[in-house]
Amino acid sequence: MRIAVLVLATLSLLVVHDVQGQQFQPPKNGKHTGTRIGLFGFGVRSGIDFRRSEQFVLGATLDMGDLFSNRIRLRPSGDIGVFNGANTYVASLEALWRFTDDEEVATPYVGFGVGVAGRDGCAADPQCPDLWVNAVFGFELHYRSTFNWLLEYRGLDAMRRHRLYIGLTTRRGN
Repeated sequence: MRIAVLVLATLSLLVVHDVQGQQFQPPKNGKHTGTRIGLFGFGVRSGIDFRRSEQFVLGATLDMGDLFSNRIRLRPSGDIGVFNGANTYVASLEALWRFTDDEEVATPYVGFGVGVAGRDGCAADPQCPDLWVNAVFGFELHYRSTFNWLLEYRGLDAMRRHRLYIGLTTRRGN
């Protein structure tokens, strides 16, 4: 009985060995102008907050479309800072201007936006949650046909807080 199970397991591994998944091909970007709103991609990132607490930060972003041209992107994001003090939370909406097209190996960008920030114990503080003005700059490096590496600096709360991130983001079609 054991021999039959071993033979079946070996044969199934040999058959499965040649099976491969299909590579996802994103749709091609057409040349367009104007505003397009929708979900075109997402990203995840982690980093550090360089304020006194030096918290570890986890975040996610959405590529929600183009404003006026395909180089100005609308991007909501959310971040959670943990360890070294009270946990912090930031939800932001930013407009990013990309210096190059998506097809380039490196795509630098700069932007600004607003965010709502809070922390653990926020209910006891009349100044919490707070509205922040944010500045963003960074770049994406081509990684695979569907993903880019992301390196980003964010100046939060009118440049009173500084965060540096590294992560992965999906690529629009090229």
